[in-house]
Amino acid sequence: MLYLFRVTDETTPKPTPVDKWVQKFLSHLAVDRGASVYTQRNYKQALTEFSRWHLEDRKLPPVWEKLQRDDFRGFVRFLGRNNLSRAAVQLRFSALRTFYKFLIRHGAAETSPIKNLSLPKPEKRLPKFLTKQQMEALLIAPFELLKIQKGKRMGRPISQAAALRDVAVLETIYSCGLRVSELCGLRADDIDWSQQIVRVRGKGKKERIVPIGKPALMAIQDYWNTFKQPPGGASPVFFAETKKRAPIRSCSVARRLKQFLIIAGLDPGLTPHKLRHSYATHLLDAGADLRSVQELLGHAHLVTTQVYTHVTTERLKKAYDAAHPRA
Repeated sequence: MLYLFRVTDETTPKPTPVDKWVQKFLSHLAVDRGASVYTQRNYKQALTEFSRWHLEDRKLPPVWEKLQRDDFRGFVRFLGRNNLSRAAVQLRFSALRTFYKFLIRHGAAETSPIKNLSLPKPEKRLPKFLTKQQMEALLIAPFELLKIQKGKRMGRPISQAAALRDVAVLETIYSCGLRVSELCGLRADDIDWSQQIVRVRGKGKKERIVPIGKPALMAIQDYWNTFKQPPGGASPVFFAETKKRAPIRSCSVARRLKQFLIIAGLDPGLTPHKLRHSYATHLLDAGADLRSVQELLGHAHLVTTQVYTHVTTERLKKAYDAAHPRA
């Protein structure tokens, strides 16, 4: 039997046998479902963690079709002893639940022992978002950073082209409500300039059409004007480096966003996904209906979008409490 890693001494963790069904499932995620690298990573970690726990606790690798509900109850208790958050526990069992659906479809298991298993309910956390004024400050932050670096003349300042690209990146995420992976995967021919719409490839290779505002289109055009030959066809909309013509990467977007948040006087811990939260919240605040926002975000289920209604409701409550004489 193959192993994921070799035991070298007593302090090295016990080896986890390579499971053919886990390998097939991970391949299915990547090839058939087109899952994001983050989903693939999280699901692999969850299955590896369970397999390692089972090997250490039960002294043998898991035989998936023979596992019982009590086995997974034991895993829940193990996770609880390690002080994992409720959301982290839910994430692991989401991976296991999806894995069992895969096993059942392929005849490797008859039923799922996780079905109807009681799990700790995740804490209700409202999504963080930026106000309209904060967004406006963030959208011009790349130009502000360019001014600061030129004024100090220290180190290697970002180029004008890089600043224009970063402005276009921020404008596009906010204008279209994109996941950062969707932004990095945009191609030149995905943009319909006359109709002001963009074709987006979301999770599971699902495509959707979303509107894109004039400020974002103008920002992209200003960025493309820095090239001798503007992108076309299947070329990326946003490049990591002008010379290499490789698409910008998610980690690069996140890293540069931290700089711009600091320049704008905002929390540098905010992620690119918070721009997507801001997009949804601002749409609902302006009167957009929930179903439309669901389609624009590419959510498979309405319940995923409903979290944003809590944000707007909470703001209404605060306004009521502050203004009504009988609140």
